[in-house]
Amino acid sequence: MVSIANADGSVFVFPPWFEAGRFILSDEVLAFLSLLPIIVVAVFLVMLRWPASRAMPLAYLVACGLSLWVWQVDGWQVAAASVKGLIVAAELLYIIFGAILLLNTLRQSGALRTIRKSFQDISPDRRIQVIIVAWLFGSFIEGAAGFGTPAAIAVPLLVGLGFPAMAAVVSGVVIQSTPVSFGAVGTPILIGVSSGLAGEGTIDGFAQSHGFADGGTLLSLIGLRVAMLHAIAGTLIPLWLVALMTRFFGENRSFKEGLAVWRFALFAAVAMTVPYVLVAWLLGPEFPSLLGGLCGLAIVVPAAKAGFLMPKADAIWDFPPTDQWPADWLGRPPGRLRHDADVQTETRPMGLIAAWSPYGVVALLLVLTRLDWVPGIEWLTGYNGSPAQWVKSFAVPVSNLFGTSISEIIRPVYLPGTVFVIAALIAVVFQRVPMRCCVDACGESFRTILRASVALIFTVPMVQVFINSGHGIAGYESMPITLAEGVKNTVGDAWPVFATFIGGFGASIAGSNTISNMMFSSFQFNVGEKLGVDPVWIVVLQAVGGAAGNTICVHNVVAASAVVGLVGKEGVIIRKTLWVFTYYALLLGIIGYGIVWWGR
Repeated sequence: MVSIANADGSVFVFPPWFEAGRFILSDEVLAFLSLLPIIVVAVFLVMLRWPASRAMPLAYLVACGLSLWVWQVDGWQVAAASVKGLIVAAELLYIIFGAILLLNTLRQSGALRTIRKSFQDISPDRRIQVIIVAWLFGSFIEGAAGFGTPAAIAVPLLVGLGFPAMAAVVSGVVIQSTPVSFGAVGTPILIGVSSGLAGEGTIDGFAQSHGFADGGTLLSLIGLRVAMLHAIAGTLIPLWLVALMTRFFGENRSFKEGLAVWRFALFAAVAMTVPYVLVAWLLGPEFPSLLGGLCGLAIVVPAAKAGFLMPKADAIWDFPPTDQWPADWLGRPPGRLRHDADVQTETRPMGLIAAWSPYGVVALLLVLTRLDWVPGIEWLTGYNGSPAQWVKSFAVPVSNLFGTSISEIIRPVYLPGTVFVIAALIAVVFQRVPMRCCVDACGESFRTILRASVALIFTVPMVQVFINSGHGIAGYESMPITLAEGVKNTVGDAWPVFATFIGGFGASIAGSNTISNMMFSSFQFNVGEKLGVDPVWIVVLQAVGGAAGNTICVHNVVAASAVVGLVGKEGVIIRKTLWVFTYYALLLGIIGYGIVWWGR
């Protein structure tokens, strides 16, 4: 309490919201202010359908204003966070460029035509194709690389198969849920949860202080529980995938047409989720998504070719004729790139293995460069270390930006964009792509990332300013933690229902399940202890919610849209994927509530 003596001897006592010359805001007011950048995104991007290139600069300005004048963060810290955001945005643009370059190269070589035919030979039904490409192949790529790479591969591949650009983007974003917790060989658990719980110490020290043998034991338990919850919600994701596609992109706009393949959808789901849980139980958090997706492909593709649970010939589902597609469905025309029909007249027919080989190279390189140990690699290469260690060694550290603690490490060789570029170069050589076609592919790829750059150079800096808003003169916690505290104080014992939404909120803002887990794992664990329930389950709810949050992440949607030239429709896409996020977070939140309070 602050008071001053007046000239007449009386004393004036300042109200409790004023202290030492500054206003003291209540927790509720701070939580609302923390939500303002998200409200701006929701109103202008989702509700008013502004393009991200207009809505995100506004959200960035709001985040900067709050950070400077309410949280009273030093201006250099805001600048440093913005610069870090620009670095991350440049890395995203590089990934987008590589993915588009590979797609355009395969189009020029005629390989895309062969790939399209290979899926049509499995089934001409678009519902079957989207399950195999987005759900199964996408889960495998997520397990290998993470960080939005599945959308960068699956989305353009779906467009190449004849899907409308918006249908491809929605499908690629929807599957960014179940496999995400174990993406990039377990990074969200092994790095995200581990760093979040350990704080300034080590995960071993934290685990031992809470009765576990070591950090590995704790992380394995968390990973298994995460896999079990994901298997429950994820078993319906392929069904959501086809139902949303037929509802929003079918001639009859019907959920029923998607639900008609429910048997195949559930079969494909279980073919992935059962191995996924078994791998989490037997091998740990590194490989559930990678091996689950691979096992699913090995089971489902032969079964589909054999006609198992396939739609009857008179029930094949397809999109309306292309001349009936609304403008919102379409990406930007491919500029100077020649159409596949022109390519096929100039190239001899290409075999299936040759056509798929660049994507095989992508999958192989992603796996090799993400594993810390590869059997026999020292004998084969003479290098004393794994490929992951080798590519990570090419690093450019950007430390203590503007004298702050904010830093970033740029690893250009490790980025998936480099893998895509290598695969494109291999395709040029072995698929004999003419030089003029290579020039066309590069030019169109550069033009595509330029169209996406406006949105990303404001979206990612906004995220970094938001996350790095703590340690200001006002003494408040960072905006994400302040918002989570406000929700906790409001909902009390019902917190487990909301724990998934906090994880999803973190991922949707940060664009990363890993970062969401870093921000909130310790907070979630502490809330569990205060509630008197098993805090490990609360961390598990954080992790699964964070994975689901990728389905509504703005910069993931921007990146996926940019790959197929669908820039400016981000809000329309999020309005569709929001259904999946709500289902995922609410279902697992309710299940988590039942688990932690059962029998108490």
